[in-house]
Amino acid sequence: MNKNKMSIIIACDMDMFYAAVEIRDNPELSDKPVIVGALPTERGVVSTCNYIARKYGVRSAMSIKEAYRLCPNGVYMHPNGEKYKEASDKIRKIWSRYTDLVEYISLDEAFLDVTGSAHLFGGAEKIGREIQERVKSETGLTCSVGIGYSIMSAKLASEELKPSGFFIIPDPKSLTNLIRNRSVRVIYGVGEKTAAELQRAGISTVQDIYNNRDKVVSLLGNHGRDILNLADGIDDRQVTPCSEAKSISKESTFQQDITDFDYLKDNLLLTAKELSFDVRIKGLYCRTITLKVKYANMKSITRSKSGSATNKADIIYKTAAALLDTVDKLPIRLVGITLSNFTDSEFTQLNFDNINAEKSKKDRLDDAVFYLMKQYGKNIFKTASELSAEKRFEKEV
Repeated sequence: MNKNKMSIIIACDMDMFYAAVEIRDNPELSDKPVIVGALPTERGVVSTCNYIARKYGVRSAMSIKEAYRLCPNGVYMHPNGEKYKEASDKIRKIWSRYTDLVEYISLDEAFLDVTGSAHLFGGAEKIGREIQERVKSETGLTCSVGIGYSIMSAKLASEELKPSGFFIIPDPKSLTNLIRNRSVRVIYGVGEKTAAELQRAGISTVQDIYNNRDKVVSLLGNHGRDILNLADGIDDRQVTPCSEAKSISKESTFQQDITDFDYLKDNLLLTAKELSFDVRIKGLYCRTITLKVKYANMKSITRSKSGSATNKADIIYKTAAALLDTVDKLPIRLVGITLSNFTDSEFTQLNFDNINAEKSKKDRLDDAVFYLMKQYGKNIFKTASELSAEKRFEKEV
């Protein structure tokens, strides 16, 4: 936080975003509990749900089975990523009208630093009201807006009066007065495990933190000091614009546990193709490829490999498949690939493989296929291996 001039941060958070888009496009759902994620007969978790469903106890990240137990009369559906991305793009254009200092947290949430631009638009409160009006008129959706002097204060303000909320936390004193009697979980960085550790020490509320400062530091060390600062309303984090995602990933959850690792590799082959297209369309190369596996007992593990920057589907696949060979051969319910550590240029050390004619031909073919996919869609071209993998999935579904 700038000591000479207090920052002005606006937090924008769309209300029940996925569910709201579905209700906007099908108004008959407006008086029904809507749960987006998976069908009751499938494995999966709740991506989001509307407020009617929340009255039944349904929450994001809850298993679909548990959601169905709580709300058997709900309307369950799969997410429509393309539709949500289209809505998000329109929303982001609205947010970016007021400042170029925008940090996107997800498709439906962002922090805007308007410290230097608020006066151009009549002040932060006017900006916040205009954002809500424009989002509603241009997308048919609602968002909650919080205005604060820091990232934490703006975030808390955006959550205070949801849905369609508008709230301002102008200074540290206002923040501490607001959260004093609330659970320690209200503080950024205090998750379930940290909260449980504090509770075992008799610290359940923010007021308990104020009353036990030395104990918090003794228990949690530097993390405890950070918690104390945030509890006091001190938050020096800056809004950090990021034009590209820090990582891009895709996962598959299987309806039955998989023990056939050739089947899993077929899945990774198709996943690698999609991720390759996604990073190439952004002009990016990744240096790190991570395999994620979740076993039938819900234990998750990751395996990563870093090396030369690439965006080629075959390299992504071969790396992920090799990582899969290193994990325990137990029943698996989920597998996925994450690409990270991005760069906008490819760097490869020169060796005989790089100057080999076959390699050059393969690169030219790869570029031609990418061009066709970009022009006519991801599925315009499929290799024999991809066709074989798809046929196997169709046969076993």
